[in-house]
Amino acid sequence: MNEVLHHIRKAFIDRLTDNVTVQGIDVPIYNVIPREATYPFIKIYSVSNDEDDLNRSSFNTEAVVRLEVLTRFDYNSGGELQCNLITDEVINQIRTSPSGYIDLTAQGFNVYVIQNRGIKYITENLNDHTFYRAIINITVKAEKI
Repeated sequence: MNEVLHHIRKAFIDRLTDNVTVQGIDVPIYNVIPREATYPFIKIYSVSNDEDDLNRSSFNTEAVVRLEVLTRFDYNSGGELQCNLITDEVINQIRTSPSGYIDLTAQGFNVYVIQNRGIKYITENLNDHTFYRAIINITVKAEKI
């Protein structure tokens, strides 16, 4: 199997679970957001899985995973700082030096690049709440082994 995204998502969820906190409380990570979810939380999902530099001896893939940090405050009562702090913790856990890359060898892949492809911040003011979102795009390059 050459589809690596579900393995990357699981490894990122495992890495983030119990390792991202705000004000001493663990921030939950979801792929599908449950109805009873409370803010703040992190959503993780797949964006793309493309062949990178395919050659005779190896299969390489470039996968993009998106993580969204979502916070909510009563209208005009909160700030962007909580979203920034959670985003910083996410990046510190995911975008490491090569020695800290996720290990997918048991799944048949060697991860050789993890790159932050940008963070976009969005603020939405609705009637009763202000929402802050950080959308993080992470590219992972892996070789089938």
